[in-house]
Amino acid sequence: MTSDAIAHRRALHQIPELDDELPETLAYVTRALEPLGAELSHPIKGSVCAYFDVGAKETVAFRADMDALPVTECTGLFFASGKPGRMHACGHDGHTAIALGLAAETSRMIKDGVQLPRNVLFVFQPAEETTGGAERLVDAGIFEKYGVTRIFGLHLWPNLPEATVWSRPGPLMARSNEVTLTVTGKSVHVSRAAEGHDALRAAMAWTQAAYDYVEGMPAHVRRTLQFGRLVSGTVRNAVAGEARVEGTLRTYEEDTAQTIRETLKNNAKAIAESTGCTLDVHYSTGYPAVWNNEALFETVQADLGDDRVGELADPVLAAEDFSFYQRRVPGVFFFLGVGQTAELHSPHFCWNDEVVIPAGIAFMKKMMTLP
Repeated sequence: MTSDAIAHRRALHQIPELDDELPETLAYVTRALEPLGAELSHPIKGSVCAYFDVGAKETVAFRADMDALPVTECTGLFFASGKPGRMHACGHDGHTAIALGLAAETSRMIKDGVQLPRNVLFVFQPAEETTGGAERLVDAGIFEKYGVTRIFGLHLWPNLPEATVWSRPGPLMARSNEVTLTVTGKSVHVSRAAEGHDALRAAMAWTQAAYDYVEGMPAHVRRTLQFGRLVSGTVRNAVAGEARVEGTLRTYEEDTAQTIRETLKNNAKAIAESTGCTLDVHYSTGYPAVWNNEALFETVQADLGDDRVGELADPVLAAEDFSFYQRRVPGVFFFLGVGQTAELHSPHFCWNDEVVIPAGIAFMKKMMTLP
């Protein structure tokens, strides 16, 4: 089973596709699932679900994301990406291969007469990296259709010991908001600067005020705000008539996010009054925080006994759309260590599938048989 899963990973790694445009990936995964005896469905574009009905009242779900990234691979692997400018640089090929391996094991156990405590649903989703395929899947009603009462997922994670599993109760990954400031001023030649309204200066003032506010919050408030792009003006000898600032806000608690968003908007109003410019602050919806259900997490730990997962001291500031599943049913998300590797999204991200994939399948099998 594990050798098949490793082969799945290497095949998928060669055909990376983006967003919900996953025709080759979807065809491959569907072909791998067809012989297993599960009920297959395609609730949204770029997805496939496999349902194993064992006659139980409840269903446990396992999620795998299938989309890749617009990255040019530099690993030198013999099974490297065959699509220029696209790469599985976030481990989704591994997530999918582990889920396929677990699905094959589920099929085998059912054929061997093993009585599973719950029906099993495998959710293979698109668009984790882009528009949040998870939200569209839960909105399609798959949890209600199959009676899902809990869900598990995992993510390959660099710089954790290879083949070890880590997580924590409560907040694990951050809520994300993309922040965009648009400033409209009045452009004039620098010789008449007093007649203009300097959009660049207004943008810089707002950005600095935003940094000062967020960095001045109490240390126990987990948050980060970072701007990575500022575009303004046309030439060096004219007051800038327009400016645009782009950044990202990451938090865990909704109250914290709301307070920061309101403060940044109020700062924009104050700077507009003082500069004569128009400032508009826009926030994307983003992904909610990945928040592991505390009771289910304790159930996991109690059942594993001496094999308990490692508990992270702090959550991470990365974001994940697995959070949309957790808003519908109790869920726990895990990190599966891949050792000392390049970071996620790096063109050099490379890991040992012969060690990591069997460990992932074995661990998730334990989640399938939890009481």
